[in-house]
Amino acid sequence: MSGGVSGGAAAAPFVIAIDGPAGAGKGTMARRLADHFRLHLLDTGLTYRAVAHRILAEGAALDDEGAAIEAARAVDLSRLDREALSAHAVGEAASRVAVIPAVRRILVDKQRAFARRLPGSVLDGRDIGTVVCPDADVKLYVTASAEVRARRRLAEIEARGGTAEFERILDDIRRRDERDIGRADSPLRPAADAHLLDTSEMDIEAAFLAAKDIVDRVLDARGKA
Repeated sequence: MSGGVSGGAAAAPFVIAIDGPAGAGKGTMARRLADHFRLHLLDTGLTYRAVAHRILAEGAALDDEGAAIEAARAVDLSRLDREALSAHAVGEAASRVAVIPAVRRILVDKQRAFARRLPGSVLDGRDIGTVVCPDADVKLYVTASAEVRARRRLAEIEARGGTAEFERILDDIRRRDERDIGRADSPLRPAADAHLLDTSEMDIEAAFLAAKDIVDRVLDARGKA
Protein backbone atom coordinates (compact mmCIF):
# COMPACT_ATOMS: atom_id res chain seq x y z
CA MET A 1 0.00 0.00 0.00
CA SER A 2 1.14 3.53 -0.70
CA GLY A 3 -0.36 6.96 -0.92
CA GLY A 4 -3.01 7.45 1.71
CA VAL A 5 -5.36 10.22 2.79
CA SER A 6 -3.90 12.09 5.74
CA GLY A 7 -3.58 15.46 7.37
CA GLY A 8 -6.38 17.93 6.76
CA ALA A 9 -8.02 15.60 4.24
CA ALA A 10 -8.72 13.13 7.06
CA ALA A 11 -10.76 15.64 9.14
CA ALA A 12 -13.80 14.51 7.17
CA PRO A 13 -14.27 11.31 5.17
CA PHE A 14 -12.69 11.48 1.72
CA VAL A 15 -15.10 9.78 -0.65
CA ILE A 16 -14.45 8.47 -4.15
CA ALA A 17 -17.62 7.58 -6.07
CA ILE A 18 -17.27 5.27 -9.07
CA ASP A 19 -20.23 4.59 -11.34
CA GLY A 20 -20.69 2.83 -14.64
CA PRO A 21 -22.26 -0.16 -16.39
CA ALA A 22 -21.43 -3.79 -15.66
CA GLY A 23 -18.08 -5.00 -16.98
CA ALA A 24 -16.51 -1.57 -17.51
CA GLY A 25 -13.77 -2.23 -14.97
CA LYS A 26 -15.00 -0.04 -12.14
CA GLY A 27 -14.72 -2.83 -9.57
CA THR A 28 -11.04 -3.44 -10.27
CA MET A 29 -10.40 0.30 -10.32
CA ALA A 30 -12.19 0.73 -6.99
CA ARG A 31 -10.07 -1.98 -5.35
CA ARG A 32 -6.84 -0.47 -6.70
CA LEU A 33 -7.75 3.04 -5.55
CA ALA A 34 -8.88 1.88 -2.11
CA ASP A 35 -5.64 -0.02 -1.63
CA HIS A 36 -3.42 2.81 -2.88
CA PHE A 37 -5.08 5.56 -0.86
CA ARG A 38 -5.79 3.34 2.18
CA LEU A 39 -9.53 3.82 2.10
CA HIS A 40 -12.45 1.55 2.94
CA LEU A 41 -14.03 -0.22 -0.03
CA LEU A 42 -17.64 -1.03 -0.82
CA ASP A 43 -18.93 -2.66 -3.99
CA THR A 44 -22.54 -1.53 -3.68
CA GLY A 45 -23.58 -4.00 -6.36
CA LEU A 46 -22.91 -6.75 -3.82
CA THR A 47 -25.58 -5.29 -1.54
CA TYR A 48 -28.22 -5.80 -4.24
CA ARG A 49 -26.78 -9.23 -5.01
CA ALA A 50 -27.10 -10.09 -1.31
CA VAL A 51 -30.79 -9.22 -1.45
CA ALA A 52 -31.29 -11.29 -4.59
CA HIS A 53 -29.29 -14.21 -3.16
CA ARG A 54 -31.48 -14.36 -0.09
CA ILE A 55 -34.69 -14.18 -2.14
CA LEU A 56 -33.50 -16.99 -4.42
CA ALA A 57 -32.43 -19.10 -1.43
CA GLU A 58 -35.85 -18.70 0.16
CA GLY A 59 -37.64 -19.53 -3.07
CA ALA A 60 -39.56 -16.26 -3.13
CA ALA A 61 -40.44 -14.39 -6.31
CA LEU A 62 -38.07 -11.65 -7.38
CA ASP A 63 -40.98 -9.23 -7.67
CA ASP A 64 -42.19 -10.02 -4.13
CA GLU A 65 -41.67 -6.57 -2.63
CA GLY A 66 -42.23 -7.72 0.94
CA ALA A 67 -39.59 -10.44 0.69
CA ALA A 68 -37.19 -8.05 -1.01
CA ILE A 69 -37.61 -5.40 1.71
CA GLU A 70 -37.03 -7.97 4.45
CA ALA A 71 -33.92 -9.22 2.65
CA ALA A 72 -32.61 -5.66 2.22
CA ARG A 73 -33.02 -4.90 5.91
CA ALA A 74 -31.06 -8.05 6.75
CA VAL A 75 -28.04 -7.14 4.59
CA ASP A 76 -24.86 -6.80 6.67
CA LEU A 77 -22.26 -4.77 4.76
CA SER A 78 -19.45 -6.34 6.79
CA ARG A 79 -20.41 -9.85 5.68
CA LEU A 80 -20.76 -9.65 1.92
CA ASP A 81 -19.36 -12.86 0.42
CA ARG A 82 -18.11 -11.88 -3.04
CA GLU A 83 -17.57 -15.48 -4.14
CA ALA A 84 -21.05 -16.62 -3.17
CA LEU A 85 -22.64 -13.52 -4.70
CA SER A 86 -20.71 -13.56 -7.98
CA ALA A 87 -22.85 -16.21 -9.71
CA HIS A 88 -24.34 -15.06 -12.99
CA ALA A 89 -27.88 -15.97 -11.91
CA VAL A 90 -27.51 -13.82 -8.79
CA GLY A 91 -26.35 -10.89 -10.89
CA GLU A 92 -29.34 -11.20 -13.20
CA ALA A 93 -31.68 -11.41 -10.22
CA ALA A 94 -30.03 -8.42 -8.56
CA SER A 95 -30.68 -6.29 -11.63
CA ARG A 96 -34.39 -7.05 -11.25
CA VAL A 97 -34.47 -6.50 -7.49
CA ALA A 98 -32.65 -3.17 -7.88
CA VAL A 99 -35.66 -1.57 -9.59
CA ILE A 100 -37.74 -1.82 -6.37
CA PRO A 101 -37.69 1.70 -4.83
CA ALA A 102 -38.08 0.54 -1.22
CA VAL A 103 -35.11 -1.81 -1.56
CA ARG A 104 -32.98 1.00 -2.99
CA ARG A 105 -33.90 3.34 -0.13
CA ILE A 106 -32.91 0.79 2.51
CA LEU A 107 -29.61 -0.07 0.85
CA VAL A 108 -28.75 3.57 0.08
CA ASP A 109 -29.08 4.37 3.80
CA LYS A 110 -26.65 1.56 4.60
CA GLN A 111 -24.25 2.69 1.87
CA ARG A 112 -24.28 6.30 3.08
CA ALA A 113 -23.48 5.15 6.61
CA PHE A 114 -20.52 3.21 5.21
CA ALA A 115 -19.28 6.30 3.36
CA ARG A 116 -19.11 8.26 6.62
CA ARG A 117 -16.30 6.06 7.94
CA LEU A 118 -12.88 7.67 8.40
CA PRO A 119 -10.50 8.25 6.75
CA GLY A 120 -12.79 7.74 3.78
CA SER A 121 -14.13 5.22 1.31
CA VAL A 122 -14.31 4.17 -2.29
CA LEU A 123 -17.80 3.12 -3.35
CA ASP A 124 -18.62 1.71 -6.76
CA GLY A 125 -22.00 1.07 -8.28
CA ARG A 126 -24.61 2.64 -10.54
CA ASP A 127 -25.82 5.69 -8.59
CA ILE A 128 -23.04 6.60 -6.18
CA GLY A 129 -22.18 10.04 -7.58
CA THR A 130 -25.79 10.93 -8.36
CA VAL A 131 -27.72 9.57 -5.36
CA VAL A 132 -25.71 7.82 -2.65
CA CYS A 133 -22.84 10.30 -2.32
CA PRO A 134 -23.68 13.39 -4.42
CA ASP A 135 -21.08 15.39 -2.45
CA ALA A 136 -18.26 12.89 -3.03
CA ASP A 137 -14.80 14.44 -3.30
CA VAL A 138 -14.10 12.59 -6.55
CA LYS A 139 -16.66 11.21 -8.99
CA LEU A 140 -15.65 8.84 -11.76
CA TYR A 141 -17.88 7.39 -14.45
CA VAL A 142 -16.19 4.33 -15.92
CA THR A 143 -17.59 2.92 -19.12
CA ALA A 144 -16.72 0.78 -22.15
CA SER A 145 -18.57 -0.44 -25.23
CA ALA A 146 -21.00 -3.33 -24.75
CA GLU A 147 -18.92 -5.47 -27.10
CA VAL A 148 -15.73 -4.91 -25.10
CA ARG A 149 -17.52 -5.67 -21.85
CA ALA A 150 -18.96 -8.87 -23.31
CA ARG A 151 -15.49 -10.01 -24.43
CA ARG A 152 -14.13 -9.34 -20.94
CA ARG A 153 -16.94 -11.31 -19.36
CA LEU A 154 -16.37 -14.23 -21.73
CA ALA A 155 -12.64 -14.20 -20.93
CA GLU A 156 -13.42 -14.34 -17.19
CA ILE A 157 -15.74 -17.30 -17.65
CA GLU A 158 -13.23 -19.18 -19.80
CA ALA A 159 -10.41 -18.40 -17.35
CA ARG A 160 -12.42 -20.26 -14.70
CA GLY A 161 -12.83 -23.23 -17.02
CA GLY A 162 -16.36 -22.43 -18.07
CA THR A 163 -17.94 -21.94 -21.48
CA ALA A 164 -20.37 -19.36 -22.80
CA GLU A 165 -21.59 -17.82 -26.04
CA PHE A 166 -20.40 -14.29 -26.84
CA GLU A 167 -23.74 -13.23 -28.38
CA ARG A 168 -25.68 -14.43 -25.34
CA ILE A 169 -23.40 -12.48 -23.00
CA LEU A 170 -23.68 -9.40 -25.20
CA ASP A 171 -27.48 -9.61 -25.21
CA ASP A 172 -27.47 -10.00 -21.43
CA ILE A 173 -25.27 -6.93 -20.98
CA ARG A 174 -27.49 -4.86 -23.25
CA ARG A 175 -30.60 -5.93 -21.31
CA ARG A 176 -28.98 -5.02 -18.01
CA ASP A 177 -27.92 -1.66 -19.40
CA GLU A 178 -31.48 -0.96 -20.53
CA ARG A 179 -32.88 -1.86 -17.11
CA ASP A 180 -30.28 0.22 -15.26
CA ILE A 181 -30.59 3.26 -17.53
CA GLY A 182 -34.36 3.09 -17.88
CA ARG A 183 -35.44 2.51 -14.28
CA ALA A 184 -37.46 5.33 -12.72
CA ASP A 185 -35.59 5.32 -9.40
CA SER A 186 -31.86 6.22 -9.50
CA PRO A 187 -31.17 5.44 -13.17
CA LEU A 188 -27.61 4.76 -14.31
CA ARG A 189 -26.11 8.00 -15.59
CA PRO A 190 -22.95 10.03 -14.97
CA ALA A 191 -23.11 12.83 -12.43
CA ALA A 192 -22.83 16.27 -14.02
CA ASP A 193 -19.41 16.76 -12.39
CA ALA A 194 -18.07 13.24 -12.91
CA HIS A 195 -14.81 12.52 -14.71
CA LEU A 196 -15.54 10.21 -17.65
CA LEU A 197 -13.16 7.30 -18.25
CA ASP A 198 -13.77 5.08 -21.27
CA THR A 199 -11.76 1.89 -20.74
CA SER A 200 -12.61 0.31 -24.11
CA GLU A 201 -9.03 0.78 -25.29
CA MET A 202 -7.34 0.83 -21.87
CA ASP A 203 -5.82 -1.98 -19.86
CA ILE A 204 -6.24 -2.18 -16.08
CA GLU A 205 -3.00 -0.35 -15.31
CA ALA A 206 -3.69 2.54 -17.68
CA ALA A 207 -7.22 2.97 -16.30
CA PHE A 208 -5.95 2.93 -12.72
CA LEU A 209 -3.23 5.49 -13.42
CA ALA A 210 -5.75 7.81 -15.11
CA ALA A 211 -8.06 7.58 -12.11
CA LYS A 212 -5.20 7.95 -9.63
CA ASP A 213 -4.08 11.14 -11.38
CA ILE A 214 -7.55 12.63 -10.96
CA VAL A 215 -7.61 11.78 -7.23
CA ASP A 216 -4.06 13.08 -6.71
CA ARG A 217 -5.01 16.42 -8.25
CA VAL A 218 -8.01 16.76 -5.93
CA LEU A 219 -5.92 15.88 -2.87
CA ASP A 220 -3.20 18.29 -3.98
CA ALA A 221 -5.73 21.10 -4.37
CA ARG A 222 -7.08 20.33 -0.90
CA GLY A 223 -3.61 20.53 0.56
CA LYS A 224 -3.07 23.97 -0.93
CA ALA A 225 -6.46 25.32 0.14
